[in-house]
Amino acid sequence: MHIDIDYFALDQFIPQKADDFPSRSAFLHYKAQCIAAQRDHLLSHWLQRPVTTQDIARSPRGKPYWREDASIAFNHSHSQGHYALAKSNTVLDLGIDLEDLKREVRFEALAQHAFHAAEYQHWQDLNCDPHYWFKVWTCKEAVLKASGLGIGLSLKTLNTQVMPTAAKGQCLHDAIGHFCYQHLQCAASMLCVAWRLPASASATWPEITLRQHLG
Repeated sequence: MHIDIDYFALDQFIPQKADDFPSRSAFLHYKAQCIAAQRDHLLSHWLQRPVTTQDIARSPRGKPYWREDASIAFNHSHSQGHYALAKSNTVLDLGIDLEDLKREVRFEALAQHAFHAAEYQHWQDLNCDPHYWFKVWTCKEAVLKASGLGIGLSLKTLNTQVMPTAAKGQCLHDAIGHFCYQHLQCAASMLCVAWRLPASASATWPEITLRQHLG
């Protein structure tokens, strides 16, 4: 089993800035186009064949997937400053999320809104450690993206069981099933990748290749 991840600074493939556009909506449209083009470029290199937006379909909840082959899993995420694409043909229902560690966050308000009671208690016991907050938040997002349910599930009902010093873990929710996950800390971001654990299978962690394209 293997998961391949590429990580970039956004300004490496989004050269223009918001000030270059007449409106914020125009810039966001341009940014989305650049991200889609980067995704297709990376998938083309990985699959060794041309990839266009016509090859990518979306589920009713908006999760992108490979139209022709359900065994090819990919998912991407971006923050204000960075982008990551995860891809695999050996795991099911892949999801990834990243957050910039320098992001200004209303930690307490969002923890109260989104953390399971057990997660919130861990966070309190750790004196509201931002590092743990980012681990929980990225894990929730990665698992929900992997499930395909997205914001259709309340974040507060999902107990990720993230531990402060552990990079790997697993969680179970009646509405979405059983997932494994692994955290990776890049130069400036907390990253979490998650995948579905098939019924009756034991927890396994694939080899993960993380390439940081920052030079």
